[in-house]
Amino acid sequence: MPDGTAAPFEGIGATVKRKEDLRFLSGRGQYTDDISRPGQLHAYIIRSPHAHADLVKVDASKARDAPGVVAVFTGADMAKDEIGGLPCGWLVKNKDGSPMAEPPHPPLAVDRVRCVGDQVAVVIAATRNQARDASELVAIEYRARPAVPTLDAALKPGAPLVHDGAPGNICYDWHIGDAAVVDAAFKSAAKVAKLELVNNRLIPNAMEPRSALGDYDPSTGDYTLFTTSQNPHVIRLLMGAFVLHIPEHKLRVVAPDVGGGFGSKIFHYAEEAIVTWAAGKLGRPVKWTAERTESFMSDAHGRDHVSLAEMAMDANGKFLALRVHTKANMGAYLSTFAPCVPTYLYATLLAGVYTTPVIYAEVKAVFTNSVPVDAYRGAGRPEASYLLERLVDQCALVMGMDRVEIRRRNFVPSNAFPYQTPVALQYDSGDYGATLDSCLKASDWAGFAARKAEAAKRGRLRGIGISTYIEACGIAPSAVVGSLGARAGLYECANIRVHPTGSVTVFTGTHSHGQGHETTLAQLVASQLGVPLSQVEIVHGDTARIPFGMGTYGSRSLAVGGSAMVKAMDKIIAKGRKIAAHLMEAAVEDVEFKDGRFSVAGTDKSKALAEVSLAAYVPHNYPIDELEPGLEETAFYDPKNFTFPGGCHVCEVEIDPDSGTVKVVGFWAVDDVGRVVNPMIVEGQVQGGVAQGIGQALLEGCVYGADGQLLSGSMLDYTMPRADDVPNISVGTEVTLCTHNPLGVKGCGEVGAIGSPPAVIGAVCDALGVVHLDMPATPQKIWKALAARPMPRAAE
Repeated sequence: MPDGTAAPFEGIGATVKRKEDLRFLSGRGQYTDDISRPGQLHAYIIRSPHAHADLVKVDASKARDAPGVVAVFTGADMAKDEIGGLPCGWLVKNKDGSPMAEPPHPPLAVDRVRCVGDQVAVVIAATRNQARDASELVAIEYRARPAVPTLDAALKPGAPLVHDGAPGNICYDWHIGDAAVVDAAFKSAAKVAKLELVNNRLIPNAMEPRSALGDYDPSTGDYTLFTTSQNPHVIRLLMGAFVLHIPEHKLRVVAPDVGGGFGSKIFHYAEEAIVTWAAGKLGRPVKWTAERTESFMSDAHGRDHVSLAEMAMDANGKFLALRVHTKANMGAYLSTFAPCVPTYLYATLLAGVYTTPVIYAEVKAVFTNSVPVDAYRGAGRPEASYLLERLVDQCALVMGMDRVEIRRRNFVPSNAFPYQTPVALQYDSGDYGATLDSCLKASDWAGFAARKAEAAKRGRLRGIGISTYIEACGIAPSAVVGSLGARAGLYECANIRVHPTGSVTVFTGTHSHGQGHETTLAQLVASQLGVPLSQVEIVHGDTARIPFGMGTYGSRSLAVGGSAMVKAMDKIIAKGRKIAAHLMEAAVEDVEFKDGRFSVAGTDKSKALAEVSLAAYVPHNYPIDELEPGLEETAFYDPKNFTFPGGCHVCEVEIDPDSGTVKVVGFWAVDDVGRVVNPMIVEGQVQGGVAQGIGQALLEGCVYGADGQLLSGSMLDYTMPRADDVPNISVGTEVTLCTHNPLGVKGCGEVGAIGSPPAVIGAVCDALGVVHLDMPATPQKIWKALAARPMPRAAE
């Protein structure tokens, strides 16, 4: 530093304040709805009020004459232009090897609507209010059909079909494992634990509603889409190739600042295709932004499983076999990655942290007259962990064992890695005993009895719950997931540009929508290249600037995107050594690089990275016959395996028996996320995930009526966690490094939402003295459970 003091450490492991926060906190963020283009028009989507109906007639003649209206388009108009349906990005096969049912999903309905909120027409006007007003002049004639909005309704014999091409409303009937082997293990079991449970349907509700702005340049034939997306390159691929039939070099997709995603902004939505197509038709930009109530019926929902789980045990409580039957709701259409969530992201995690030798899981995916269901924070992993951890608690009851002891007895030992599970995955590292011990100590598990007794004196029921979980992140490798039905690669790309004066720009294919990538990715550069954070720029979210990328989901950004950066920086250093060797008249093999300087081993000769980069761009003294000018490198990284974060969560609750209200009085999380790049950001990610897990466990629940109407379609009817619903959350880490990526990282974005729901429900059940209570554990459910308990008999 100028005053001679040492610069603060900013690399891997440093708690560095987020670089991007000044922009956001000062109101300078640039979100899609903040963008305006010259001549911009506004779109209003007319949505079906029916869950299931024939679309008989759409008469837009009066609306087209309304003030400010430029156009009204219907599904018939898009069909005339041979616009394709929204594609599904993952094919799952049935047990017999046949492909799943994959019905068409037109951006605007053509002859039938299949859920409340289905897109029917779009009104485009000079202002949003004019478009909304004119929408009321569009006369639409529907012929109502019977609706099947829930799993039970859709699976009844003779139930109305959501799609004629999906008999019995089955999308696929899939399984993993050998049913006969598992059945045999159950026959030899000393004890069997059994549990039926629901993983409730959730509505994401990111702070920023979805928005899309399509633009078209008639002079070049280029299209641009600004959108609230977690993976712009995938949107460009799907929309360009399958929907609008636009060559990729003619379609630019930009995802600027995005205000939260949680998985719901991964997918290609109809509105993106509608505004892009309409912009081309009209030769003017067209913007659409969702209202909050519109988001409830148009954003993909999450979870919605009904399962029966059984665990076979020997006389000592060792797990012998696990058998699971799950029904998974797909909604009315297949969203982009929906098929893989209840299969390869769910059933393959059912081994958890335990040595269960054989597992069989059957999953039936079902079409219903409801909003499509897809990935939501954790995507299959929370569903698997919740089922398994609730079942393990039941195993402890059946065996008459302590909940902690039965877990310890069945843990994968720390010396057993790499550990091959019976459900395809191979864990590379972990120490489940260490995270358990650390969390038990942090939560003072041993002192709970005293806290319970004190609460009883105040008329409160106190309970404690625990979960020990694992998840899989950084879905990989591409060849494997391709063989399992993925219709995209799952690698990542990074381009590193060292400028002439030594500052660095990173172009990454991952995308940040709240995770702090502009800080953590810059810390990787600080560690490897020795460049201060203030001289590092992170660029993401623009297909015109990034070579290619697969976006952000599944906690992949550091494990996959960061690893691509490491590879690119390795190339930068390798080239820099050659340039430095030339400048210092030394052999390349004698040149070392550390802390931003190239030096000749055993001498005092050295060159700063900035000196080398200047020579690369001003090649007056340069090995021009050997090297091209410039200092910029690109690398792609395709992981060899998933990464496997894990940990232990403990929750304590107090229940008011008079009202059934629950207060979470303590929450402790100890997670193994591999190498920690920024402890503050990890803590924030875990806390945010736990808040969402508490929301699912106690408050949130999407409800459809028998007629398919969304009964929880606004904040008045769908309860989100507030600040006073969330306690002070204690976060700790234990570290075992990932063995197959260069950073040793595992991922932290979803662990809070995965480990917390079973811990919360376990605490509620412990307080109530009941075996199980389905989420959300609302005051009404709890009050009913209390009322159903047998009353103590009076002394005779």
